[in-house]
Amino acid sequence: MTKAQRWGFFAVVSLGLLMIGLDNSILYTALPALEHSLNTTPSQGLWIINAYPLVLSGLLLGTGALGDRVGHRLMFLAGLAVFGVASLGAAFAPGPGELIAARGLLGAGAAVMMPATLALIRLTFPNERERNLAIGIWGSVAVIGGALGPIVGGALIQHFWVGSVFLINVPIVIVAIALTAALAPENLPNPNKHWDAVSSLYALIALSGLTMAIKQAANTQSAALLAGAIVATVAGAALFVRRQHRLADPLLTFDIFRSRMFTGGVLAAVGGMFVMAGAEIMTTQKLQLVDELSPLSAGATVAVMAVAAIPASTLGGAYLHRVGFLPLIAGGFGGAVLGLGLLVAGGSSISGLIVLGLSAGSVMSVSSIAIIGAAPLHRSGMAAGVEEVSYELGTLVTVALTGSRLQRGLDAGAEYTDAYRSVLVVLAVAAAGFCAATWWCFRDNPKSGGTHA
Repeated sequence: MTKAQRWGFFAVVSLGLLMIGLDNSILYTALPALEHSLNTTPSQGLWIINAYPLVLSGLLLGTGALGDRVGHRLMFLAGLAVFGVASLGAAFAPGPGELIAARGLLGAGAAVMMPATLALIRLTFPNERERNLAIGIWGSVAVIGGALGPIVGGALIQHFWVGSVFLINVPIVIVAIALTAALAPENLPNPNKHWDAVSSLYALIALSGLTMAIKQAANTQSAALLAGAIVATVAGAALFVRRQHRLADPLLTFDIFRSRMFTGGVLAAVGGMFVMAGAEIMTTQKLQLVDELSPLSAGATVAVMAVAAIPASTLGGAYLHRVGFLPLIAGGFGGAVLGLGLLVAGGSSISGLIVLGLSAGSVMSVSSIAIIGAAPLHRSGMAAGVEEVSYELGTLVTVALTGSRLQRGLDAGAEYTDAYRSVLVVLAVAAAGFCAATWWCFRDNPKSGGTHA
């Protein structure tokens, strides 16, 4: 491949990753319009958002291995096709049930596509220096997608109908499929590589039960549903763990968590997304429903947080060798408590969002370094899968918890602003907990060198 072909295909891969990032946050500004157009209940609205990260996180551990078996070029094309079909289904969904199903299918397409993007970069760039530059840009694309999501969603809702937030994916998918067929390196399957679909199913059952359990516990709607959700969570997790012990090539070996650096990196990834996504989606709703901002204005306001996270993330990675994990991660969670406090106190949302974005960026900039750096070399693929799942899990849990907690406050007769502030207090308490937990994990590793098991 020529240099132009390599970087041209890299642009196609980045386009796929950008769509994945966009669809994680594009509904934050569209949720009020969705509730109006489809007459959804608050619980259905939460499932419309959560179906995507739920299926994505449940399948991610296995789709990388499947890509090794059938070839990453084929996986990327298949993921694009599924993503396009699901986007069409979501755009024209006649009701909330159909939209939830389409969002789940979008998550499946993203799970098939995401591991293939990084694998294809490695195949496309044999030169190490070029490859490292491409991977560095790749790491920023998903962050940019998350930052653009509320703005793009707000702009589309303001000028078009609600289905446009999904339909925008379709022309991108068509172009990406055509260019992949023309530019991608040849497909290189490895039939000897094992893929275990049953493990992915067990993980999906456990995560679905966890999501339902959080929602039921936050709203205390039905003791029977809560008990059933807990049983599904425990059973799915137990079956997953049991199966990993029996597989010759497991998706996850749990002794990897004996490293406090690895566990701390996972907690940082989960916690960073938990705090950031929770504040983002709740503030977006408040700006529209209470402050009466347009969807575009609300999206642009909340995007300040994601934009602030980008330079903090970049500087955190650049200066890790000087300042170490402890101040960046535990200190970042401490800063998140301050940012949430500013939002609770009222006044300008911008200052609180900027502080929160800088703090979350500090945390997430080096969480991936901790996860990958602490894992043995022969488990680097496994560690990468855990890293990706950790970010999606943070989003999944915060949407279930904060959305249910907000609705519980409204059902109890609280004003929207008071219910919103109570959710921010929950997020602040969680940030303080993550601060303490990550301090414990990194207290013996203040600098980036070495690991601690």
